[in-house]
Amino acid sequence: MAASSNRKKKSRRAPVRTSGNPAKKPVVELGPVTASDWIGAARLRTLPLAIAPVVIGTGAARSTGPEFHWVIALACLAVAVFLQIGVNFTNDYSDGIRGTDAHRVGPARLTASGRVSPRTVLIIGLVFFALAAVVGLAIVIRTQQWWMLAVGAVCIVAAWFYTGGKRPYGYFGLGEVFVFVFFGLVATLGTTWVQIFALPQQAWLGAVAAGLFACAVLLANNLRDIDQDRLVGKRTLTVLIGARATQVLYTLFVLAPFGISIFLALLFPIAWIALLALLAALPALVIVWTYRKPGELVIALALTSLAALLYAGALFWAFVG
Repeated sequence: MAASSNRKKKSRRAPVRTSGNPAKKPVVELGPVTASDWIGAARLRTLPLAIAPVVIGTGAARSTGPEFHWVIALACLAVAVFLQIGVNFTNDYSDGIRGTDAHRVGPARLTASGRVSPRTVLIIGLVFFALAAVVGLAIVIRTQQWWMLAVGAVCIVAAWFYTGGKRPYGYFGLGEVFVFVFFGLVATLGTTWVQIFALPQQAWLGAVAAGLFACAVLLANNLRDIDQDRLVGKRTLTVLIGARATQVLYTLFVLAPFGISIFLALLFPIAWIALLALLAALPALVIVWTYRKPGELVIALALTSLAALLYAGALFWAFVG
């Protein structure tokens, strides 16, 4: 009887259950979802990567004349931020249902933790995509650049298939291509174009710099998750080329924008101030090369994002000064 009673007591302990994903890893109940969990799922530390190209693009537009299209600039910022948050929620959904997040090093995701239904996470991601589409449509109507509707549609489709769909390209080493094109070239050049209907040299150079910073952040993120991604079959560029090559590539991506700023300083002398962003970039480089635990790379991620934002602010100042 005593043994039976003990078994009954043990059966009442229920903090652990098995997730419904392919990884089959036990998931510890983390309690009800809170506001901070939703904010964490939005991944606010990634927002500087959405803000930086808009700042650079607006500065490049402003460099060609005294007029400042602040309403259009703010609308471009809203589109970029909504798209970024939408990507973050749909990634949470897609990675969660695939089991990719079951072994992640960072904070638990909503879908993978089981505290929020995948459908709910997906709907929230789609809502942010819809918000980006509405604001983007307003920009098109205001500027009469109807062909940009196609650009906006491609952005949303690309954002979804990064980790969504049957064959997400983020799982086949193409994530950095997406990030460079859309968080660098499209975001920066699009911002400049809708304000002045031209693409000066400084917009192109700033777009490349913004894209390289975004790629660097993605590399640091994937370096942190390299072992987990290998385990679940997610073939990121980092998994394909290995940790050491990723460290080298990350270094190139972080330092190359400062070479661009030195060149821009020949045309816009204040651009030298962009070198101050090295105060955030260099510690990130040190962490990437010397980390002992994957979790330490979270700091490198934040510092790289901060460097991108500081760099963008410096270029804006140089362009409008």
